[in-house]
Amino acid sequence: MGSNINRTICPCCCSTSIQKVLACKDYTVSKEIFDIWECESCSLRFTQDAPNQDAIGPYYKSDTYISHSDTEKGLVNKVYKLARNYTLNWKMKLMKNNLEKGLQAGRLLDIGTGTGAFLHKAAQSGWLVTGLEPDEGARKICLDKYNLQAETPDKLFDLPTEKFDVVTMWHVLEHVHQLHEYMDQIKRVLKKDGVALIALPNYKSLDAQQYKAHWAAYDVPRHLYHFSPMAVDKLTAQHGLKLVDSIPMWLDAFYISMLSEEYKNGHGNLVAAVLKGLQSNINAYKNKATCSSLVYVIRPVN
Repeated sequence: MGSNINRTICPCCCSTSIQKVLACKDYTVSKEIFDIWECESCSLRFTQDAPNQDAIGPYYKSDTYISHSDTEKGLVNKVYKLARNYTLNWKMKLMKNNLEKGLQAGRLLDIGTGTGAFLHKAAQSGWLVTGLEPDEGARKICLDKYNLQAETPDKLFDLPTEKFDVVTMWHVLEHVHQLHEYMDQIKRVLKKDGVALIALPNYKSLDAQQYKAHWAAYDVPRHLYHFSPMAVDKLTAQHGLKLVDSIPMWLDAFYISMLSEEYKNGHGNLVAAVLKGLQSNINAYKNKATCSSLVYVIRPVN
């Protein structure tokens, strides 16, 4: 157990008011069970006894882990890749809408680039791009497929101060061991009128409530933290950043429900997944703080 992180305080707000709420299985790789704890103070949930940074690598070694392998294996990944083209265009629009001074494009830092589809789309659209990615295989695909050289994450700490108009993390922050260090660096490298767009699963969503321990977005132990809108607000406030908006990611409810059906029943059920995803989105339409995934719009406090 020496390579696992046992927490006695909340990794977000350092409160000692923490307790176990769920036990979840790693369905993707190890089939091990990991406990999920919740902080009473800031509402963050976290994976207890998660592998530390040196030990986590093997938990990413799966042919079906799409962000590292670009795979089309299985129905869910085929659907994911179809939806990705729509999502890439949506992300570009979201960045442009949040740029200051009517800029059409600017300097982009994408943390957790994966195999490079988003970085490539941004570069094609006139952005000056920098990508960081821990997985060597993913960096190689990024280079071979798009001729873009992603850097290792440690480069984050060497980047120039106030350099970037936009910093993006698309479902990445939940994987990062150095949570507070990363938030400090995001604040440092952002221009004063810059924006960070951080996409995260939301355990306060209806699909999370319905699937409980089978909810695929818990993705233990790769997801070290499980955020709510309140937890994101508390986290950003500690680092000279301000949460100014949140944008629903409507497609995620369907994708997560498809995986969750597989985990719950041992096989996919497309009809049930679509119905659950739809139900979750209808609920979130009335209250976006309950959307399956949200993009948090975060700006420096100047």
